[in-house]
Amino acid sequence: MSYLSLFFTAFLAATLLPTASEGMLAYLTQQQYNIALLWFSATLGNTLGSCVNWWLGKELNCFKDRKWFAVSEQQLDKAQQSFNRYGRASLLLAWLPIVGDPLTFVAGIMRVPFSIFVLLVAIGKALRYAIVIAMALQFF
Repeated sequence: MSYLSLFFTAFLAATLLPTASEGMLAYLTQQQYNIALLWFSATLGNTLGSCVNWWLGKELNCFKDRKWFAVSEQQLDKAQQSFNRYGRASLLLAWLPIVGDPLTFVAGIMRVPFSIFVLLVAIGKALRYAIVIAMALQFF
């Protein structure tokens, strides 16, 4: 049950909702749980939550022709080209507080291919959770 709770906490933490999963992961590492399963649950949940952000951003594109849409198509195309040229690697930092969740949303708007998105985001989040686990085991 704790693995599932961690999964959902990590999932929600990756969406635009204000939640953090690191504390729960650090606490659970001190209990009698399989560390690899904790790491996998947190990584999978957090990565899937970021996929929701990507999908929401991608779906926002269907409104770009509306008058109320705040960005012109030319601005969007220019931003998309810049992000595709320089921004994909930044997805490795999708785990960062404050900027990480919006970054995954923008990746959807910028139409980053889903396979590249998932790979980069998962690598960054997996490394972050590995560091959280290592620090929890070292200091607690």
